[in-house]
Amino acid sequence: MGLSNKLMAEFFGTFWLVLGGCGSAVLAAKFGTVGIGLLGVSLAFGLTVVTMAYAVGHISGGHFNPAVSVGLCVAGRFDKKELVPYVIIQVLGAIAAAALLSMIASGASGYEGGLASNGVSTHSPGLYSMQAGIITEVVMTFMFLLVILGVTSKKAPAGFAPLAIGLTLTLIHLISIPVTNTSVNPARSTGPALLEGGIALQQLWIFWLAPIAGAAVAGFVYKFIDKD
Repeated sequence: MGLSNKLMAEFFGTFWLVLGGCGSAVLAAKFGTVGIGLLGVSLAFGLTVVTMAYAVGHISGGHFNPAVSVGLCVAGRFDKKELVPYVIIQVLGAIAAAALLSMIASGASGYEGGLASNGVSTHSPGLYSMQAGIITEVVMTFMFLLVILGVTSKKAPAGFAPLAIGLTLTLIHLISIPVTNTSVNPARSTGPALLEGGIALQQLWIFWLAPIAGAAVAGFVYKFIDKD
């Protein structure tokens, strides 16, 4: 499969993740007649990964997340030469989704401009500290990559990886939405932050550093776990 095909798949996969996940938080959780709540938003993020992993995962590997690409690189599962193009296109997909979501949400009376950005301290849904947010993002991303590396191993049962990955992302959101609004994905954080600006943009560095650190450690650790 050519790189251009892979990049198109990653663009649309990341676009759908941000539009579906953040869209559920912005549109359905806040403006719906009956809000879908924490469980609904968590499930929406998981479903975006499941659906696009089945749709285009066979083309690009279904990363949709710079941290996933980094973790797979460290584990020796992804060509380092493709890392930068993957990260760039993932971020572009997230920005495009955030821009479209902003256009849709702005059509509602009472919309105040939020796009489900990530944050800590005063920008945390539960007012959790920066330390708590960083620890949460590192650990959640670490566990996310362990699952991804495990279920995509040649030794794992075939065909179930997207379901396991999507369910893991759902669980991660159930745990960490109150802390940081859940990133574990620098692209997902970048799209909303760029459009919101302010504190969301000021704290964006956290949601690049922590997920990538967690993913890199997971990639390193899994090489030892999966040794024959």
